[in-house]
Amino acid sequence: RSPRRSSATTAHFHTYRVPMAETAEAMSVSAVEENTPQAEEVTSAPEPVKALEPSEFSTSHFTGLSLQERFDLIRSVGEECIQDSELMRLLNAKNPNCYDGFEPSGRMHIAQGVMKALNVNKLTKAGCTFKFWIADWFALLNNKMGGDLKKIQNVGKYMIEVWKAVGMDMDRVEFLWSSDEINGKAGEYWPLVMDIARKNKLGRIIRCSQIMGRAESDDLSAAQIFYPCMQCADIFFLKADICQLGMDQRKVNMLAREYCDDIKRKNKPIILSHHMLMGLLQGQEKMSKSDPNSAIFMEDSEADVNTKLKKAYCPPGEIEGNPCLEYIRYVVLPWYGEFTITRKEENGGNKTYTRWEEVEADYKSGGLHPGDVKPALTKAINSILQPVRDHFKGGDAKKLLDTIKKYKVTK
Repeated sequence: RSPRRSSATTAHFHTYRVPMAETAEAMSVSAVEENTPQAEEVTSAPEPVKALEPSEFSTSHFTGLSLQERFDLIRSVGEECIQDSELMRLLNAKNPNCYDGFEPSGRMHIAQGVMKALNVNKLTKAGCTFKFWIADWFALLNNKMGGDLKKIQNVGKYMIEVWKAVGMDMDRVEFLWSSDEINGKAGEYWPLVMDIARKNKLGRIIRCSQIMGRAESDDLSAAQIFYPCMQCADIFFLKADICQLGMDQRKVNMLAREYCDDIKRKNKPIILSHHMLMGLLQGQEKMSKSDPNSAIFMEDSEADVNTKLKKAYCPPGEIEGNPCLEYIRYVVLPWYGEFTITRKEENGGNKTYTRWEEVEADYKSGGLHPGDVKPALTKAINSILQPVRDHFKGGDAKKLLDTIKKYKVTK
């Protein structure tokens, strides 16, 4: 078990709020995934979430939250949920198991570090258990770290250290290494993988290549063809009720739901997909570990953060495609519950925002300028990252970080 957070870090997580407007906004489920006409990728609009008969799980024994409060807290994690009514029924029946898998493939950026810590803390507060699948074998299949398993596993250890340092509540969190678990239960795992492979056409599996950061048109190795079948099997192998991964993992999570239809399984895994934070430079839809200028990394120095945010794309009056505003919306506001700018009275004076809609309105109108946003954002991000920097200043943590910084990141 990992140690509890320090009281100083705990304070961060007692102050964040789930903005009701964002919760409502997140309730919408896309009808059709863009440029994906295949029938299996089509999802219906969310069903009305009806009140259910109370059960022993209606109020969490861990937190005292009501069923509706638990639903709202969990639902705030996802940009998309498939399906809301299934989530409500699940919460009324049990305390769910959530899962996310990650390839140890390089230094951790702020989305994977801070946003994941926020999401995990919300889920465990709502009574869930969270299982992290440390996908070392998957990183090997996907040629990360040049296919060197020892390097991959060192990166996995570093990532766990980052989450502990930033303030992830470890009380209901498990870290499971795929190599250990698959080897230990091979007779359970591999028949499941083979059955999923047998029940799907090659074209359907290739359409899942996005989960590996690949395109369907890429020259995929045989290992990368096998990868989606294994990731789909992980969901059932880990007995996950909720798949809490990014929107970029949607296709394979849908594959798991389709597999439930094939095997006549009634209870399908619920897909709770979080927002993908864009890169810092113009036109970058997502951050990249191979491009250090596209993201803030969790142990970046104060000078690094200052330089990166100074160069970040932040066009006046534009919300769409503005990474600085994304950082405010998805990192700073959820972390602190507020965003404060400091400026001279003749420029409008100091102002504290507690809702994203207030930031958005002021920025659109010109009441909030990039010159106001960037210094305040830089201060907030540096404050969030300081405990991580402190953690890696000495001892085994420093040795581990120094080691992985020498590794060449491979795609």
